[in-house]
Amino acid sequence: MDIYEPSEDSFLLKKHVSKFALGRVLDMCTGSGIQAIEVSKHNLVREVVAVDINEKAIETLKEQKHKKITPKQGDLFTNLSGQFDLIICNPPYLPQDKGIDDLALYGGKHGWEFTERFFQEVSSYLTPKGKIIYLFSSLTNKEKVEEIFQQNLYDFKELDQQKLSFETLYVYQLEKNDLRRELEKQHLKEILYFNHGKRGNIYTAYLDKKDNVKSHFAKSELFKVAIKTERKESKAENRIQNEIKWLKILNRKSIGPKLIFARDNYFVYPFVEGEFILGWIKDHDRREIQNVLLKILKQCHVLDGLNVNKEELHRPHKHILVNENQHPVMIDFERCYSTDKPSNVTQFTEFLARIQAELVQKGFSFTADKLRSSAKQYKQHYQLEAFEELVRIIN
Repeated sequence: MDIYEPSEDSFLLKKHVSKFALGRVLDMCTGSGIQAIEVSKHNLVREVVAVDINEKAIETLKEQKHKKITPKQGDLFTNLSGQFDLIICNPPYLPQDKGIDDLALYGGKHGWEFTERFFQEVSSYLTPKGKIIYLFSSLTNKEKVEEIFQQNLYDFKELDQQKLSFETLYVYQLEKNDLRRELEKQHLKEILYFNHGKRGNIYTAYLDKKDNVKSHFAKSELFKVAIKTERKESKAENRIQNEIKWLKILNRKSIGPKLIFARDNYFVYPFVEGEFILGWIKDHDRREIQNVLLKILKQCHVLDGLNVNKEELHRPHKHILVNENQHPVMIDFERCYSTDKPSNVTQFTEFLARIQAELVQKGFSFTADKLRSSAKQYKQHYQLEAFEELVRIIN
C-alpha cells in the first residue's frame, strides 16, 4: 500500500493545526506524517502519537526519528491508550469506487462511514476540554457529516474551506458538548446515538454498577443503559422534566423503565432489551400472548386508578416492549398527565380491537364489537367489575 502523499487537503489542514497544538497530540491517519511533524515543533506539545493503518507509512516515519513523535500502526484506536489534548484527522473520505481498494482514499460506500466510526470511538481518547481538527469533503455529504457530529454530542464550527475543481474541502474544529461532558462525568461509557422520537433523543451507554446505582440493577460489572434527552427540534417544552416526574411516581407501581438517575435535561434507565408488542405477538403462541396482554391491561388499570393518562397507548406498537422474561415494559411517558377521565384501559382495548383478526389467528375468540362495548361500560364508572369483564373477554 502506497503512502498517502501530501495534497491540497493536507496543506489546508496544516494551516490550522498549529493554533491548537499543546500537551499530548494524536495525529490519526497520519500518512506522510505532515501534521504530526508540524505540531511537534511547538514548545507546548510534549508528545505526538502518529497512527496509520498503513504499516509502510509508520515504518517510514519511524526511520525519520522525530524526537517527539511516536508512530503506531493500527486501525483507528485499536492500538492506543490514554487521552489526548488535540486529535487531528485527515481521514479517507471519498465514496467507494467499484473495484478499487485504497484505504487512504475511500471512507466507505458513501464516504462518511469512516467518519461515523471515528466519532463513535474517539471520545474515550479525548480529554474533557480537548479539541478535534477534522477534514472532510463535499463528496462525503456535508449534511450527513454534521449530523454525525451532532448525534455524537459534539459542538463544531467550520474553520476553513477550499473549493477545488470537483469538490470543496472543509476543516472543522470540534469539542465535546456540555451534555457529553456531563454524561461522562457520571461515569457513562461508550455513549452512542440510538434513535429519536418527536420529542426526545435516545443514546445507549454502559454504566458500572458501583457508580451511581445499587447492584440490583445488574449482575455484571458493566450494564447497558439508555439515556433520554430532549430534542432541540422539539417544539414541546419541559417534556424530559415531565417524564422524570412521572417515572418517579410510576416506578413505585412497577410501571415503566426503572429510573436510575436524572438531571434537568436527561435521565438514565436500564436499556430495555426486547421487541415491540406487535412484532412480539407475531412470533408467540396464544398462551404467551394472553399472559402479556393481561399484564399490560393490569398496568393500564393501575394508571387509570391513579388518575393518570399515559397518552401513548392508542399506539402501543411503538411504546410497549416485551423483554426476554415476557414482561411488558411501557416506555415514553413525556406526555403523561393527571386527569379525572383516564383512558389507558380503553386506548389499549381499542388497539386490541383493531388487531382482532391477527389475534383470532392465534386462537383468541372475542369480537372487536364485544371488546369495544365492554370498554365503553368500563369507561362510564371505572368499576372493578367492568374491568374484570374485559379481562374475561381476553381470557
